[in-house]
Parts: sequence; structure tokens; C-alpha cells
Amino acid sequence: MEKLLKKPHIIKGGLAIDDRGQVTYINDFGFKGVKRFYMVENFSVDTIRAFHGHQKEAKYVFVTKGAALFNAVKLDNTSHPNKDSKVDKFILSLRIPAILFIPPGYAHGFRLLESKTKIIFFSTASLEESEKQDDYRFPYDYWGKDIWKVTNR
Repeated sequence: MEKLLKKPHIIKGGLAIDDRGQVTYINDFGFKGVKRFYMVENFSVDTIRAFHGHQKEAKYVFVTKGAALFNAVKLDNTSHPNKDSKVDKFILSLRIPAILFIPPGYAHGFRLLESKTKIIFFSTASLEESEKQDDYRFPYDYWGKDIWKVTNR
């Protein structure tokens, strides 16, 4: 069972395929503490949704279709965070099933890598708890524009 760590990290899943079809699973994830969920779909791969942070709320993120780039950064200060803080980068894709855990004390954001990507967020706070008591927002480029670029290899 997933234990809460203090850094963003991936909870790995897998695929089971046979002649009947496919099962996508993440067996090391539990819903303990989750109070709500929501799904996000962007109209364009050029849209960047960032940055949104919480001091009390944790989030679990699962891509149900497509692929997306996620960035997470520790909030050392909720009004003027250090612009030189390390940004953790994660790629989520249904091709490699996984859940991204974003702990309290982090701001996060994402951009799609494929059109028609669908993302489900599982939150440990109610909407009221999140919006009224624990909501911190920053521009998408607060920690630099380059963090959203895809590197050609």
C-alpha cells in the first residue's frame, strides 16, 4: 500500500494482456484520504495549466488517455517562492500506467504531449477546504519557460 512520502514520486502500474484484451492496473495505490476527484481535458496541446499549489492538500494524478508532462516544485514560501527552486519533471502516459503523487507543500502544473489526453486528479481535500483555505497560484513561467519544453533527442 502507498505510504505518504514528502516528495513527488511515481507509483508504478502495469498492463496484463491476453487474447481477451487488456487490464491496466496500479495495485500499489489506495484511495485512503481521497475526498474527491476530477478529470481534465485541454482543447489544445499548447495550453499549460500551471502553477497551482497547496500546503495541506495532496494530489494523485492518473492519465487515462494520451500523455502529459508534469512539473512540481516545493513551495518554500506561499507568497513569493524562490524562483531558483528545483523543478521535478514527470511524464505520465497510459502506455506505462502510473500515478504521480504530489504531496502537500508543492505547486504543480502540466501540459499535454498528445491531443485528446485525459487526466484524473484525486484530491485529499474537499473543494471548500482547497479553495478557501489552501490555494496558491503562480504563473506558468514563474520557474522559467524552458521547463515546459520537450527535448529532442
